[in-house]
Amino acid sequence: MLATTIQNIINALQWGSFYALIALGYTMVYGVLTLINFAHGDIFMVGAYIAFFVATFILSMLGLPGWIALALTIPLTMILTSAVGVSLERVAYRPLRRKGAHRLYVVITALMCGLILEHANLALLGASRKAFPALITEHVYTIGGVTFTNLKVAVIFTAILSFVILHWIVTKTKVGMAMRAISYDKFAVPLMGIPIDSIIVITFALGSGFAGLAGILFAMSYPVLEPYMGALIGWKAFIAAVVGGIGDIRGAFLGGFLLGAVEIMVVAFFPSTYRDLIAFTVLLVILSLKPTGLFGIAKTTKI
Repeated sequence: MLATTIQNIINALQWGSFYALIALGYTMVYGVLTLINFAHGDIFMVGAYIAFFVATFILSMLGLPGWIALALTIPLTMILTSAVGVSLERVAYRPLRRKGAHRLYVVITALMCGLILEHANLALLGASRKAFPALITEHVYTIGGVTFTNLKVAVIFTAILSFVILHWIVTKTKVGMAMRAISYDKFAVPLMGIPIDSIIVITFALGSGFAGLAGILFAMSYPVLEPYMGALIGWKAFIAAVVGGIGDIRGAFLGGFLLGAVEIMVVAFFPSTYRDLIAFTVLLVILSLKPTGLFGIAKTTKI
């Protein structure tokens, strides 16, 4: 019984790592712009495909070993995925923001950006699935009846390290201070000499970079890529961010692991077809008890 529980916890930590990394991007953009970037799940998908092409090029064209290919693929994928996110902000969101467009138009634009990324992928690469190349040799370890792999441990460790780095950026650096200032009062910030557009670009770059990192880890763990792979996991990560308290990176991180734990525990005790039903019911109950999320704080507007 103890071994089974530990096994489920490890599986939940791995699955929650994907949600947590994607949810961080949602909550960062919302915290700065009060914008739900519904294209973020598809940026995760784009990151997985970028990793596929970068890794394939390094392995086949340059002939480098897998571990070197992985060491090069991670930063290149994060940089290129960040460029995709920044391009979306520059082309789609910034013109609406400067014209003072209603929030509904921005939400519709975000949904359209996600659909464009999906169908552009479908048009350019076709509907056939792609197999992600094996970059490292996967070793299986069994201790006391608990089975895990080096890849699973690496995914969990990478997610935790990413959160620690991001939390340091937000709380200890001038860029993070500017982000928090914009989330507090975006009208007063330009008066203090803070370049708001530059901070927004950095926010999109960081969020998209972590989505690209999640894409790499997901593709290595489940090495089958298809154009719509980011849709459902993106929505679930958004829900995880809301449950944790969207706008707070601690809440997004915890919400991702909470959703992963609920899904794994449901599959452990119930048929897998009940996974989404029970998981979302549990999250709905949490929100009904605490509408602002676990770390969220109700905001009041002064008139």
